[in-house]
Amino acid sequence: MTRFRVVIPARFSSTRLPGKPLLDIAGSPMIRHVWERSCASGADEVIVATDDERIVQACESFGAAAVMTASSHASGTDRIAEVALSEGWDDDDLVINVQGDEPLIPPANIAQVASLLHARPSAEMATLCTGINSLDEYLDTNVVKVVRSEDGRALYFSRAPIPWHRDSAPAGLASQRRFTDSLRHIGIYGYRVGALHRLAATPPCPLEHAEALEQLRALWLGYTILTDVAAEEPGPGVDTAEGLEGVRRLMEP
Repeated sequence: MTRFRVVIPARFSSTRLPGKPLLDIAGSPMIRHVWERSCASGADEVIVATDDERIVQACESFGAAAVMTASSHASGTDRIAEVALSEGWDDDDLVINVQGDEPLIPPANIAQVASLLHARPSAEMATLCTGINSLDEYLDTNVVKVVRSEDGRALYFSRAPIPWHRDSAPAGLASQRRFTDSLRHIGIYGYRVGALHRLAATPPCPLEHAEALEQLRALWLGYTILTDVAAEEPGPGVDTAEGLEGVRRLMEP
């Protein structure tokens, strides 16, 4: 049996949705739904890592473990690294980063990421992907794509449409009609704790600056990032007020 922990980074401030982790969905704060699904994944421990006492208090009210972390962290990765350091976890331990705005995340997908890392001891990270279902999705720069090798290693992540089907677009970008064989990256990450600490201690690299994708720092460092097609199609996350209302409709009793 694969042993792993889950840390859920939950920042209070959000430009588009302030206090997002505490927003109500089906009678409970969003962070509770994420925590419950993380607990259902078989994790040995689930911790919410936040920068706000209101989130700590909300978590404690429904029995979740929550810890305060620095407000200066630039990313969830940095927040999780602080937790791993303060808890004294071993370098070979596995920790899964479950984003705090994913109240519909399938527990099976969380366990799948842990199993990928467990099965390949030489890999530093793991993540998931799913098929792209439309040309609009393929061309959308808000949809992150991943290209991977035969054995599942991530070769590159990009907001651009990759791989680019040259012969299907003789007149350039607007003429593209093919999107098959392309994969959308799902933003869940598993780390070996030692690799997590090195990643958090490394400044952003040029590729990361160019694409605004933190996982490119790991590839730049030479990390092996394992990928697999998600066991279950993930539900939508909550990024905007419109997205929140959509998730509320899906989760209404």
